[in-house]
Amino acid sequence: MPRSIRPDAVLIQAVIAGALSFAHLHDLAAAAGQSGWKAWAYPVSVDLLLVAAWRRLRTARRDRSAWTWFVIALAASLGANVATAGLLDLHHVPAWLCILVAGWPALAFLGGTLLVHAPVQPAVPAQAVEEPAAPEVAIHRTDEPAPAPATTVPELTPAPEPPATPVVPVALLDHARKIADAHRASTGAPLPAGALSARLQLPAPMAEAIAAQLQLT
Repeated sequence: MPRSIRPDAVLIQAVIAGALSFAHLHDLAAAAGQSGWKAWAYPVSVDLLLVAAWRRLRTARRDRSAWTWFVIALAASLGANVATAGLLDLHHVPAWLCILVAGWPALAFLGGTLLVHAPVQPAVPAQAVEEPAAPEVAIHRTDEPAPAPATTVPELTPAPEPPATPVVPVALLDHARKIADAHRASTGAPLPAGALSARLQLPAPMAEAIAAQLQLT
């Protein structure tokens, strides 16, 4: 059974408004020197850019580029409707308006390309609703065996690590060797490790490491 066609006031109003705006854009383009099919293509270009920008705004409200091209297309449509209302002599169109009409195709092509190829921002995922956890029910059984007593494992004390031998810089070792050689040349006896530690003002481990390398002990 075919569905009955009922008139829609909003749809009829949209068709009338679109037809009038289309005609105004055509008349303005024709007055600016665009004849033939070119004058008919201008309204299509303006309306398509307006629709493309609006569709972009539906998915990305904060897209400044979409807002920019929407305002440009809306200004072109409103400007043509206002200009053909008697405020502009269509028989003597100013030169700047002819330039705007002639440059509109390139502007509309740029806007449509940017709207189509602009990256779409991913939608923010909805926060997951945390479901309340089911209450835990404690079950006590009388037939379960008694738990085994816990055994205490004695802690093992780690063996003390031997003290690390300090690393003696090469320059310090050469300086200590010169001092030991001078002492041996003047006294004829090796320099004690304690005297070397006091002479160089070094801690005992470092002095002992130097003495061991110089074979002073």
